[in-house]
Amino acid sequence: MAFQLPQYHAPDFSLPQFQSVPEAIFLPAPMDGVAPENYHATTIFPEYFHVRGQWLLAQESRMDCVAVLKDGRIEAVEFRSLKAGDLVAAGRTEDGSEGIYVHPDGFLRTDGLAETFSFRQGRSRETAYSVDYDRIYELLRHEKEHGHILWVMGPACAFDADSRAAFAALVRGGYVHGLLAGNALATHDLEAGYLHTALGQDIYTQESRPNGHYHHIDTINAVRSAGSIPAFIDSGAVKDGIIYECVKKGVPFVLAGSIRDDGPLPEVYADVYAAQDAMREQVRKATTVICMASTLHTIATGNMTPSYRVVDGAVRPLYFYSVDVSEFAVNKLRDRGSLAVKTIVTNVQDFVVQVSKGVNAQ
Repeated sequence: MAFQLPQYHAPDFSLPQFQSVPEAIFLPAPMDGVAPENYHATTIFPEYFHVRGQWLLAQESRMDCVAVLKDGRIEAVEFRSLKAGDLVAAGRTEDGSEGIYVHPDGFLRTDGLAETFSFRQGRSRETAYSVDYDRIYELLRHEKEHGHILWVMGPACAFDADSRAAFAALVRGGYVHGLLAGNALATHDLEAGYLHTALGQDIYTQESRPNGHYHHIDTINAVRSAGSIPAFIDSGAVKDGIIYECVKKGVPFVLAGSIRDDGPLPEVYADVYAAQDAMREQVRKATTVICMASTLHTIATGNMTPSYRVVDGAVRPLYFYSVDVSEFAVNKLRDRGSLAVKTIVTNVQDFVVQVSKGVNAQ
């Protein structure tokens, strides 16, 4: 059976509870970067605003922004991007009583099969993930042609020869439309192609090389000498790997800097807000996000990712996965408000290999 997106059930605004509600209040921002009193903070869920007799859906959102009315549309805007005079929605209720309605149940099943109580509803090392893998294979095959697949990766994905090769195959196969990472993922992936090590260890045998602790900074230095990652790759110094395939296939990648970075590589964003803007540009396109072994980048991405996407006027779910060997890491994301995330507790290197094999199996 072919993959099918679940149907979105919009609120029924003809119900009596919505007939006498007021229109949403919009107040001007008093100065750049400052919201008015009683501003409404956005969530990951579809939100509707009662404006001139109509309920306007925010076409895209993220948590902890403000809702701004611009040219008859609702836009989610970061506080730092507010301009004096921007019309900001005010109200702290979400049930429509102040003209603002948050709709978290638009994709829930309506067949009455959900149970009130059942065992093992949490996600842990004991969870059976077989069905999750099968659904991911189906989802990625669908999204390859009909969506935008964004991956968020920590350096562990490049530490193993098989997982590195498996993700490179996913890029070649068209299952990667964007990549978010840090300096470390790109550095160690390029180190693997340049010197066959990651942090000085052979990526296959895990044997430490003499002076191996120089290898990652030698790689950074070589890339900086070439002027850019694409120039380094074009020189022939690296002939395979994750970043190699992204460059060759034209897949955009955003490398967000960290206070602990070595080097860093030329493409790494040193300005945290420039990095956030570049990440959000990719997130705005995403219909599926898969985060692996990077708590920092996963939570950052989760904070700017809604639970839905509007495509050609239709509301569809935005699928969000967090994969990590640590239960703490995947649960921390949910604790930070990304309630729509599906968590998988497993070794990310094994996960990448299995997914790469699975999407190509018929």
